[in-house]
Amino acid sequence: MTLQAPITIPMAFVQGMLAGVQARGESCERFLVDAGIAAGLMGQAAARVTADQYSTLFRLLIERREDECLGFLSRPLKLGSFALMARSALGAPNVETAIRRVAHVFRLLQDDVVLEQMTADDGLAGLALRFCNASIAQPVFLHEMLLRVFWRLIAWLGGGRLPAARFDFAFESPDHAGSYGQVFPAQLRFGCPRSAVWFDAGRLRGAIRRDETALRAFLADAQTHVILPRRSDDIASTRVRSHLQAVQPAWPDLAATARSLNMSTATLQRHLASERTSFQSLKDELRRDIAIVRLNTSGVPLAELALDLGFSDSAAFQRAFKAWTGSAPGSYRRSS
Repeated sequence: MTLQAPITIPMAFVQGMLAGVQARGESCERFLVDAGIAAGLMGQAAARVTADQYSTLFRLLIERREDECLGFLSRPLKLGSFALMARSALGAPNVETAIRRVAHVFRLLQDDVVLEQMTADDGLAGLALRFCNASIAQPVFLHEMLLRVFWRLIAWLGGGRLPAARFDFAFESPDHAGSYGQVFPAQLRFGCPRSAVWFDAGRLRGAIRRDETALRAFLADAQTHVILPRRSDDIASTRVRSHLQAVQPAWPDLAATARSLNMSTATLQRHLASERTSFQSLKDELRRDIAIVRLNTSGVPLAELALDLGFSDSAAFQRAFKAWTGSAPGSYRRSS
């Protein structure tokens, strides 16, 4: 069975997740320690954390502060709010009705943000955020989080897929916008009147395919479902990552990988270029992610890890790792 390729998360998203708590003057040190994130990495712009660390931090912030919106709203969004919104949509005849129900419950639970359904002349429908409180609308992460949460929830209710056509953001392009590709896999527009996710309006007529049993299973790990990136299985970059992961510790070149995927080298390069990436970028990203995960979860010697990742020696690996993350590999060792 093919192993799932690891995912790591840019430090900008960790910093954003903590921004609501920090704005209230609360210390974040305990949350970072218990999530296994070295505090020294917080100041490294290129640093990354594992998917497990990121989802654990999200869960700890919610559970310990009893606030599902992480301190960003004028009052806490109490525990169980997300489950209530999801449960309100069960039994809806279609996605459009489910959206209305979720938006209605969300409006009852807080006073700062309204979730609105929109339509456009180009055959698209959208979920948009309308902020009633200008000060609440400032943190970029709040827009990022709410769009992801509601998009993922509606997609799950409709059977698991709701391909996005475009994401609008009511702020200028942030420094970490280069990392948006994994989280917001569609066309991106910044400086818009409202933050929104747009999709084919025909999806509004789709049936709701979940019941109470499915909801309980979904809620058992809801934080992971809504906050972590999801890779589409049918795109070339995902197929390349999956293949490279499967054949470890071998690290085939572009030509060998193309043959294994039953396409020519030129065709694979063309597909990857259309997805705004390249074979070498994907290979380096996977090696980076594997290294970060193993450094956080094992005591593997650096020389052994270097060989496993296809480097000639430990020194070459350490130079590459610092170029990828801005930090030495030792900084990623999980502290006791």
